[in-house]
Amino acid sequence: MEHMETDNKTAITTFILLGFGNDPELQIPLFLVFLIIYSVTMAGNIIIIVLVITDHHLHISMYFFLGNFSCLETFYTSTLLPRMLASFLTGDRTISVGGCFSQFYFFGMLGVAECYLLASMSYDRYLAICKPLQYATLMNRRLCFLLSAVSWICGITVMTLLMSLMSQLKYCGPHEIDHFFCDFTPVINLSCSDKTLVTLVSLIVSFINIVPSFLLTLLSYICIIVAIIQIPSSDGRKKAFSTCSSHLVVVSIFYGSLLFVYVLPQKEALREVDKIFAVFYTFLTPLINPLIYSLRNKEVKKALRRTVNKCRISKLFVGDGE
Repeated sequence: MEHMETDNKTAITTFILLGFGNDPELQIPLFLVFLIIYSVTMAGNIIIIVLVITDHHLHISMYFFLGNFSCLETFYTSTLLPRMLASFLTGDRTISVGGCFSQFYFFGMLGVAECYLLASMSYDRYLAICKPLQYATLMNRRLCFLLSAVSWICGITVMTLLMSLMSQLKYCGPHEIDHFFCDFTPVINLSCSDKTLVTLVSLIVSFINIVPSFLLTLLSYICIIVAIIQIPSSDGRKKAFSTCSSHLVVVSIFYGSLLFVYVLPQKEALREVDKIFAVFYTFLTPLINPLIYSLRNKEVKKALRRTVNKCRISKLFVGDGE
């Protein structure tokens, strides 16, 4: 009888993202805050991408990964924030089922790719600091492309598997998603089908992709810190520790929030807490990453100055020509 009743329910075509609440007084302030976050994130990452492509001094493995990372962060942020900004302005919180699945697919794919890319970047720094004589041989162009390609392919593979299972579920209502974007748990909680298989698969792939990449990243930085301790110069140790500590803070925030939301058992009482942690890995880490990984880097600063100077010289020549 229950099966028949489920079959007779009308499938819904839209979801409603409840977001951060319905208080009209908060909508404009939230719009301004997230607009600033989006603008700074996009500007910082796009600057890095342009510099890595145009400045030949940055055509080495470290900056190849940074360019890939900034490209990923640009798409990652753009998957969520424009839709949220529009809902703050218009008050329209509806999203089609297809649009919701597309948002989750690209968000998840880029999130998995970021885990592997962070691990690749930490391994690159480990080789550069701990094995400097072998660095050029070990981290060659072929390995750089391979690690980058594997990061993207793993993201695509994992999300294709999850989406193939999620698309087989029936969604009969209610259609309110208690989140600010289409994430896995809030979406499948609305399904009227058996969710056992897709939940199990999600937990397994989350554990396989998040935990090993986090441990590899953490191990790389531990080895780097041990190598830094052995640097005889106190100034050199301070500078290296400053960089590594900043990197570790960002990595800890990103992975800590991911582990809390996707690997630990989900509880109804922690739903609001999940939203807060989701803000960390969706918006704050993409905002901080360009500042930590690139814009504090001396070579990136030099490349930025060279590019600015070239633009000034070009304008002078154009002005003289006129």
